[in-house]
Amino acid sequence: MKILVSACLLGVACKYSGGHNACPALLDALHTGAHTLIPFCPEVYGGLPTPRPPAERVGGRVLTESGADVTAQYQRGAAAALQLAQLYGCEAAILKANSPSCGRGTIYDGSFTHTKIPGDGLTAALLAANGIRIYNEYNFSELLHIV
Repeated sequence: MKILVSACLLGVACKYSGGHNACPALLDALHTGAHTLIPFCPEVYGGLPTPRPPAERVGGRVLTESGADVTAQYQRGAAAALQLAQLYGCEAAILKANSPSCGRGTIYDGSFTHTKIPGDGLTAALLAANGIRIYNEYNFSELLHIV
């Protein structure tokens, strides 16, 4: 299966802080070679640097802690993710939980206090709306049928 994967989960230093969110269990599971991984960071593809100020969704917009509106960059990144997923025929994506780009079901509330609310990141929402199943670093085993 071809799977779009948040690059930060694979150890790529593209997280807003300049670090990564490497997920050892995901890396171990995917080393089997049974799947083709397409690493991607929508924020970087949207034109944002690494490191960059943290951002959270506030309604339909994505704002940095200082109030700068980075919605356009997040939208560009989401569109690029969809284009790449369609180009490669990805049936699913494993994305970073809670992210304003990649979060599915739960995101941060825009207060920058680590408070979570129901919602989706822009990339996760666009991919899901186009039939791509979304997983994260906590539930990817459902996709890969790992017990």
